[in-house]
Amino acid sequence: MLKQGLYQKLSQKLSPQQIQLMKMLQLPTVEMEERIRQELEENPALESGEDETDEEAPSEEQAIAESTELDTEQNEENERDDFDLSEYFPDDDTPDYKLSVRNTGPDEEDREIPLAGGTTFQDNLRQQLGLRDCDERTALLAEHLIGNLDEDGYLRRDLHAIVNDLAFTQNLMANVAELDKALAEVHALDPAGTGARDLRECLLLQVHRMPHSLEQRIAEEILGKHFDAFAKKHYEKIIERLEIDEDALKGAIELITRLNPKPGNTQRENATPSQEIIPDFHVLAIDGQLELTLNGRNAPELRVSRAYRDMMQEYARNKKDKAAKEAIMFIKQKLDGAKWFIDAIKQRQHTLMVTMEAIMEHQREFFLTGDETKLKPMILKDIAEKVGMDISTISRVANSKYVQTNYGTILLKFFFSESLTNQEGEEVSTREVKKILKDAIEAEDKHKPLTDDELTALLISKGYNIARRTVAKYREQLSLPVARLRKEL
Repeated sequence: MLKQGLYQKLSQKLSPQQIQLMKMLQLPTVEMEERIRQELEENPALESGEDETDEEAPSEEQAIAESTELDTEQNEENERDDFDLSEYFPDDDTPDYKLSVRNTGPDEEDREIPLAGGTTFQDNLRQQLGLRDCDERTALLAEHLIGNLDEDGYLRRDLHAIVNDLAFTQNLMANVAELDKALAEVHALDPAGTGARDLRECLLLQVHRMPHSLEQRIAEEILGKHFDAFAKKHYEKIIERLEIDEDALKGAIELITRLNPKPGNTQRENATPSQEIIPDFHVLAIDGQLELTLNGRNAPELRVSRAYRDMMQEYARNKKDKAAKEAIMFIKQKLDGAKWFIDAIKQRQHTLMVTMEAIMEHQREFFLTGDETKLKPMILKDIAEKVGMDISTISRVANSKYVQTNYGTILLKFFFSESLTNQEGEEVSTREVKKILKDAIEAEDKHKPLTDDELTALLISKGYNIARRTVAKYREQLSLPVARLRKEL
């Protein structure tokens, strides 16, 4: 049964200013710089540069009190006409919100995706196809196949399915034999390997175009007839079946490893610009002491416009005038927005510095030596308890932030890791174990690489209580293959 009633309820909600501060907190230096530039453009009461005076912006009550001390006749003589309210208030009475449509919430972030320009991979293939000597029907089918290539340059779809697509979507009747002929034209385009249906065919297409040599012939035999044994690195079987020596096999393998497994990414990788990393913090070790500084671009000099403060006082003298009241409300809104933004910048700087100081002290040994084995276990909760903040706040600070050290520029999330107990009962960072594991694999004999069982025994001998499945998990996190796939000739 439904009924109405009055109830008292205590709830906690974030103000719009707090929400904006949380968003600003997670921005890295470059994006924060853009955010400040945007605020300077939108709010004329906010200016960059050092303030000429330390006095604060007067409130509306202070401005009114000062105006009452002046004589009425003096107000009329000092009346200013050079300020045009029409620049700030529209002539019509139609509210701005009725002239625009926004289907997202006010707190939702705008993530615009820029449109890419230039020639695409498919456009390049179509241009090459236009120079090929083939009949019109084959060229039409080949162009349709080019449109079905994925981002790696492979034709993943079955030819029978493409035949059905042509019949239903373009009313074009074709058969698999005609598509095979068109696919041969696609295979002849550059880069080599385009239009392959799997990795084996992609590598074979590239080997076919190479000059004839002993390595090229052996590589063609391996890819054509012994690809499974090659993928599993069963080199002894390949040597036995092809009746070749180890040096000949090694030359063929070197030739194969130089091939491109993703021909479709060639043009995109060349066009990808390199991204410059700008550190948000600087932690330098000088004479055994750590010095922490915040990137100056995170701490710009901002101040409230002096002209707008004077304007506030001027219009407060004629508060009885309707236009003056509207001007006061507009100016007060801009002044409050400027003061809030400056306070938000200061609070962001304080939060960043306090959090980074806690991280620096926790990982002091690493910042002094640069040795990954000196890293201590550290999770978000540890830092949150030290600085007296929420875990979500620490997570926002660590998001996409970099710190410049004596040993390179490091992502802040690098310092967070789980713990592992050694044989002495001490908690050590999992990064320490991963570093030892990585060094052991790099120093192993590639003819007889260490298995997971051997790696587990090695770590146990160094005093780490660890299971084989944990070693396998850490190895996978380091993107290191199993022992059989790390084997070399």
